[in-house]
Amino acid sequence: MQKIILILIISIGYINAEIAKPWKTKINSLNRLEKFVIVDKGTQRAFVGKYVNTKDDGIYSCKLCGSPLYKSNDKFDSHCGWPSFDDAIKGAIKETIDADGVRIEITCAKCGAHLGHIFRGEKMTPKNVRHCVNSISLDFQKKSSSIQKAYFAGGCFWGVEYYLDKIKGVKSVVSGFMGGDVKNPSYKDVIRGDTGHLESVEVTYDANIVSYEELSRVFFEIHDPTQRDGQGPDIGNQYLSAIFVSNPKQKKVASKLIGLLESKGFKIATKVLDTKRFYPAEDYHQDYYIHKGTKPYCHTRIKRF
Repeated sequence: MQKIILILIISIGYINAEIAKPWKTKINSLNRLEKFVIVDKGTQRAFVGKYVNTKDDGIYSCKLCGSPLYKSNDKFDSHCGWPSFDDAIKGAIKETIDADGVRIEITCAKCGAHLGHIFRGEKMTPKNVRHCVNSISLDFQKKSSSIQKAYFAGGCFWGVEYYLDKIKGVKSVVSGFMGGDVKNPSYKDVIRGDTGHLESVEVTYDANIVSYEELSRVFFEIHDPTQRDGQGPDIGNQYLSAIFVSNPKQKKVASKLIGLLESKGFKIATKVLDTKRFYPAEDYHQDYYIHKGTKPYCHTRIKRF
């Protein structure tokens, strides 16, 4: 019985330790190089780390415990071969004299993971500090923004712009051209029908208010997605129906909605294409119907879902 009780006490102690410090278990999942740097205080080779040249907005956190360590706006290019920061999140870093008795080691204040070293007096930035960090000691969470973009082509861009601009959560709709390889096309270039460009719109929207799927549903209801030679009386390659997608999620949504419409018996002509460079049209094409004071002649909303 005493042995059983002793085993229970040890087990409970181990479980409590794992709850208090869950990164203790994660150490066992580190690969050999990660363990060499993070646990054994080694150094990753210069210029091979994945975060040496990253410039995206976001937060760099500890690979071992996930604690936030650095903000991207404190990162700078020191040309030393390792990610460099001239500041850290308050309280995130612990400084100790290195085993060599000269350098100052920096570790995660929460779990003690080895990060690298800190140097002062190099005058590389106004703060005069350089946190020299091993990429392999870090994880990076890119800052997400609710402001996103969507691209649609549904015949004359005046009508598509008119209806999409009325959706709550849409910040702006710009009429322009997309899909071709001709740089900086004019309206006269595109209406020839041989530039590869489609009359398109760029929609900037707040994803916290309106979703990409909601925008796409409206798009399919404000033009005829079954017409294959243009849209209404506007015939030609520049007036074809298309959704330009920027990522797999958008592509999945577009394909899903096309599938739903086809299940209802619609023979959808809308193409799902990867985004290319968007070229805004001339100023007189922007907000055309608002300035004219009329409604679109070849676009109207018809419920299809």
